[in-house]
Amino acid sequence: MQNLNNRFSMGRRSALVLALAATLGTGAWAQAWPSKPVRLLVGYSAGGGVDAMARLIAPRLSTLLGQQVVVDNRTGAAGLIAGDTVARAAPDGYTLMLGDSSLLIAQHLQPRMSFDPIKAFTPVAGVFTLPLVIVANNEVPAKTPAEFVKLLKDHPGRYAYATSGVGTVHHLGFEMLKGQARTFVVHIPYRGASQIVPDVMSGQVPFGVVSATSAIAQAKAGKLRAVAVMNPVKLAGAEDIAPLSDALPGFSAVPRLYVLAPAGTPAPIVERLSDSLRTVMEAPDIAQIAAQQGAVPAYMPAGPLAADIVRESAEWGKVIREQKITAQ
Repeated sequence: MQNLNNRFSMGRRSALVLALAATLGTGAWAQAWPSKPVRLLVGYSAGGGVDAMARLIAPRLSTLLGQQVVVDNRTGAAGLIAGDTVARAAPDGYTLMLGDSSLLIAQHLQPRMSFDPIKAFTPVAGVFTLPLVIVANNEVPAKTPAEFVKLLKDHPGRYAYATSGVGTVHHLGFEMLKGQARTFVVHIPYRGASQIVPDVMSGQVPFGVVSATSAIAQAKAGKLRAVAVMNPVKLAGAEDIAPLSDALPGFSAVPRLYVLAPAGTPAPIVERLSDSLRTVMEAPDIAQIAAQQGAVPAYMPAGPLAADIVRESAEWGKVIREQKITAQ
């Protein structure tokens, strides 16, 4: 009953917003927007990578919009609590979310989610990608993507890889690799990523999937080997790490961060937000600051982003079905 009431309230709020837009005209209403602070929800705790990117763009977006953009951390359930909050919010441009690929993955692992991550939101703009790198212990006899894939194919079941948990992009990216290479590698889920690099260096686990920042620094110090990047292109500042697609043509597992608004948000507001985010992402210093958190600026307008979200969701769903992955 509570869920039904919440949905009714959300529908009533949406109707009121749309009625107001019809009365004033969406163009005139958008020109008056924003007249108060805008909330940018983040589904993770302060200090993490997603939060850092939200706090990087928020003050710059505030300047362009003429109203403060406030980062609001709604932690829990891998971003689903924040997602549910935004999905139920009035579509008036005052409640946004910095979402990530985990929302799309959860859709396939948790069929009873309270919202549909595709239907519940209006995509505004893609802002960053978070490249992932496969790292190996220095004793592992593989230095290139081709040697790595051959090693796994020649010895199915012999090796193991660590990630920050079941259902993460790190996990599903490697499972995608397994599917394309037609081999088997044991997954060892960790509670977070902090211990993966030390364990790979010590030989506790031969392979791990980590952020670019975690991999590059230790690889340059010679403490482990960065075997491949899961992006289809090389990373700036780490051009010596070859893409996994060199060995598996077409391979791409790239987590993306994007700004979302509630479904039904008027197009003029979405357009203004998207254009403002384009300006933010084109700032000369953005790439350098983002790189400290392993992020790469990757602006994508609302239209292409909407299509990309549908594509990415289908891709993760396919991996989950084919590899028979279940939530734990």
